[in-house]
Amino acid sequence: MVPLERIEEARRAAQGVVQHTPLFPARMLSELTGVPVWLKVESFQRTGSFKIRGAYEFVRRLPAEKRARGVVTGSAGNHAQGVALAAKMFGIQATIFMPVFGSIAKMQAAKAYGAQVILRGEGFAEAVEAAQSFARETGATYVPAYDHDDIICGQGTCGLEILDDLPEVEQIIVPVGGGGLFAGIAAAVKARKPEVRLVGVQSEGADTAVRSWQEGKLVDNPSVRYTLADGIAVKSPSERTFEYIRRYADEMVTVDDRSIARAVLWLLERKKIVAEGAGAAGVAAVQSRKVRPRGATVIVVSGGNIDAKTLSDLIEREMLQANRYYHFFTAVPDRPGGLAALLNLVAQAQGNIMTVNHNRIHPSVPHGWTGVELLVEVRDAEHIGHIERLLRSSGYEITVLV
Repeated sequence: MVPLERIEEARRAAQGVVQHTPLFPARMLSELTGVPVWLKVESFQRTGSFKIRGAYEFVRRLPAEKRARGVVTGSAGNHAQGVALAAKMFGIQATIFMPVFGSIAKMQAAKAYGAQVILRGEGFAEAVEAAQSFARETGATYVPAYDHDDIICGQGTCGLEILDDLPEVEQIIVPVGGGGLFAGIAAAVKARKPEVRLVGVQSEGADTAVRSWQEGKLVDNPSVRYTLADGIAVKSPSERTFEYIRRYADEMVTVDDRSIARAVLWLLERKKIVAEGAGAAGVAAVQSRKVRPRGATVIVVSGGNIDAKTLSDLIEREMLQANRYYHFFTAVPDRPGGLAALLNLVAQAQGNIMTVNHNRIHPSVPHGWTGVELLVEVRDAEHIGHIERLLRSSGYEITVLV
């Protein structure tokens, strides 16, 4: 276990580099759970996630002769940005291996910090393997994403900030991938206030830490399923980080992508916080009642680096799921005024038309008619019912689309 003194040293060394991120009250979650809930917003951190904390501490402690040979890492994206920025601050070369199908926003950000970005493999594990091979061939220092005491010490500064800002905290909920953030927060918090409950949250698509905690030993996970929470889509924590999970986790749970997507949208709409899937995992666990807050609770929103395209797609899907969009197919007479009559009825029902698509050759549409697919913004399920009843009573056949 890293000592508290090392974490405190890391915090002092990072002053002026690592930001003390805010702790925001989450009143709606407090009302839902009956206890005070706060959000520790690491998406407001430099590079958009907590990763700069550990990366800066690791690079800071490198001897001059190792800095001269540069650093290399494998990352799904957030660690890449942390290493790239830390390397830039110390004037050394950083090479980053990232998955081919990783986040475009994270790739571009790492490049913007001056790193050389090389795409290799389909996931985090393949990127790490390529980075480690590069380190052996070139002499560059490999910077682990989580499996190193310096990384853990850096991440632990997040825990110190929580204790400073909310001394009465009783429970902290932390997203878990490789376990570095959990390990750092656990080392800091348990040293100062051992009675605080620590809860780890993983995606169902990458749940090795949860299963390992349940079995009391590190278990194998040969593959990681696709998950919206790509930032925690790690095959397994290390022996080092799992020891913190085994010793300090009071509870470990998983959440599905549907719950994560809902949490991302809630954070955006209600709190004006942009969170990536991994960053929203803790909120998802509370909203889906996988975790019951006990006393003053802090949820760590670990990062906000989400592609604009991914966020746009997520919003569109969630608007449908939340009955904020009504998507349907019908048919109108193929003559002047046929479409206008349909649109007028939707407008009469106070529906806001987002898109209109014609399909004259759809097999369900008879000759002389044209198929019409509409996406309509609505208030709620009751509003959808009102529009649908009005259209059906006017002779339109409706097929709801998802």
